Amino acid sequence: MGIVGAGPAGIYAADLLTKDETLSACGTSVSIDILDKLPAPYGLVRYGVAPDHPRIKQIQGALHKILDKPEITFYGNVEYGVDLKLEDLRRHYDAVVFSTGSDRDRPLDIPGVDLPGSHGAADFVFWYDSHPDVPPSWHVEGTSVAVIGAGNVAVDVARILAKSADDLLDTDITDNVYEGLRAKQITDVHVFARRGIAQCKATPMELRELDKQPGVEVIVYPEDFDMDEGSLRSCEESNQVKTNVKVLQNWAIRDPRGAERRLHLHFLHSPVEILGEDRVTGFRTERMELDGEGGVRGTGEYVDHEVQAVYRAIGYLGSPLADLPFDEERGVVPNTGGRVLDLDENHIDGVYATGWIKRGPVGLIGHTKGDALETVTNLVADRESFTPAAEPDPVAFRSLLEERGVDYTTWEGWQRIEAREEELGAERGRKRLKLRSREEQTSIARQA
Repeated sequence: MGIVGAGPAGIYAADLLTKDETLSACGTSVSIDILDKLPAPYGLVRYGVAPDHPRIKQIQGALHKILDKPEITFYGNVEYGVDLKLEDLRRHYDAVVFSTGSDRDRPLDIPGVDLPGSHGAADFVFWYDSHPDVPPSWHVEGTSVAVIGAGNVAVDVARILAKSADDLLDTDITDNVYEGLRAKQITDVHVFARRGIAQCKATPMELRELDKQPGVEVIVYPEDFDMDEGSLRSCEESNQVKTNVKVLQNWAIRDPRGAERRLHLHFLHSPVEILGEDRVTGFRTERMELDGEGGVRGTGEYVDHEVQAVYRAIGYLGSPLADLPFDEERGVVPNTGGRVLDLDENHIDGVYATGWIKRGPVGLIGHTKGDALETVTNLVADRESFTPAAEPDPVAFRSLLEERGVDYTTWEGWQRIEAREEELGAERGRKRLKLRSREEQTSIARQA
């Protein structure tokens, strides 16, 4: 089996395949190669989780145990669509699972979105998580900035923008990220949500973290606290919604603390325009009102906010994959239950998807387990219909990579990277210090 993408979704799928009782009962041995375009595994956990979330990053420990299984082989620095095409994978694997995730920002079609100082959240997240394919420098502009969105990514971006860089020194951030954040002059971060407090998509844990930062005060505005019948139903149906509403209401009624930095949460504000001529100088929103069903409608009242940068966190999209159909609107590979479909909606023999490239960027990392189970269950059920791989020998696959000059890394190479990051961390009094450079990671991984 081949799996493209070494994030949680792909690794969970590999784990399920090694444990599948149906395959074991019929005496079928499973050999799985996991390919990733980056030198290191773990995907979103390594390059999408905020550095001040060590509890979530601990998931790497569980993923490490799976990748350490003898049935699983890891190949890093192998980019699907560049180094290999679908016909290559089908020649070497009986079935292929794509788990490439969502790696780009959903577009926001408003005037001014392309001005300097207008940023997609994905770019900023990849920068502060030291993604090797993102430039090392980032100028954090201004004293007052806007963040558009009400989900966990928006909350993460707002927290990092408001936080003192020194409060990140016990994380794995690289020196360039620390210096970039240390240079910022931000005093006010404004988070704008189009809908009401009962529609806030952030999880309660993420939301509460906003108020646990030294020197940062969270400000919520009572005029944003309309609740309609739809909002009340949401509170009754979901403990998460009920908790979020209670947290926000408590913040709205407390006395100001007078902190040096402020994080403002604005609800019922829809983005209209990013203002400025040569660069961002402001952000215009339309005041919204609840429609009675949990939705919103415009009021025709516009508000201008003086900001020097705007960060758009309105959702991620997956990227198209060579030789496969793609749903541009949803940013996913068309599929049913993980079975990838062609343009006529027929299952493409032996081709599957799991994770965000299958269902879109919805849910937490743990939700990919159930998602992988559905895909693997269908894959195993289809196994009798697979066209067998013409060259299943692992030696033949490695020979192909070497013939094409692919400077691939291995699981043993990743363990050398991991050991070096721990050494660097110990030198700085930290648990770990991440290596940013792809070249440095690859060099360490390929040491004899």
